[in-house]
Amino acid sequence: MYKVYILYSSIVGKYYTGMTSLTIEDRLAYHNYKNKSFTQQANDWEVIFTKDCKSKKEAALFEKKIKKRGAKRFLESNS
Repeated sequence: MYKVYILYSSIVGKYYTGMTSLTIEDRLAYHNYKNKSFTQQANDWEVIFTKDCKSKKEAALFEKKIKKRGAKRFLESNS
């Protein structure tokens, strides 16, 4: 099973959208402490949205949908 998630950092005031087959807790720990990409800008990332997907393909399509719309707008229209 895969999960699509949206993180938010108040330090940088930005959202991050991703997908994983790990637990959300493990993935969040990676983003906050071990990452060397976009999320290394801050260490206060918090999970604000998750969705379970049955396959990697389904998760990739849903992640793309969120990124195309923008995480903030996606959250506003789905709250």
